[in-house]
Amino acid sequence: MINKGHLDRIIDSFENLTKENVGTLVELYSTNAYFKDPFNEVTGQSEIKAIFEHMFRQVDEPQFLISHSILQDNDAFIVWDFKFRIKGKRSQQTIHGSTHLRFGLDQKLEYHRDYWDAAEELYEKIPVLKVLMRFIKRRARD
Repeated sequence: MINKGHLDRIIDSFENLTKENVGTLVELYSTNAYFKDPFNEVTGQSEIKAIFEHMFRQVDEPQFLISHSILQDNDAFIVWDFKFRIKGKRSQQTIHGSTHLRFGLDQKLEYHRDYWDAAEELYEKIPVLKVLMRFIKRRARD
């Protein structure tokens, strides 16, 4: 069973993630860990590492800020804000989301599932897509 101290170390790793220490974060995952978010669904450390490396190529100053965490047995749920700047842009963006983590017997992460609304948190902030999303929402209400 996972203790709060172990979860706190995992949270600290996410909050202090840099391009240089992605490999250290990925070592917290089991060899065949499962990862899913609105854009990716992969299995394995190398595939998970590729997702985080891709994040650093796509955005500037990415930072996870964890506001809440719940731990029960080998499952954890964390609530976070992901702050970043799109490459070449000045304004900071924020995505609000949460993650379900499950730990294996070796205390490594074997399951990581992110939950966030890509339409509200990302697409509606892009001017052309914002207009399209408003249109779709209006049509869905009619």
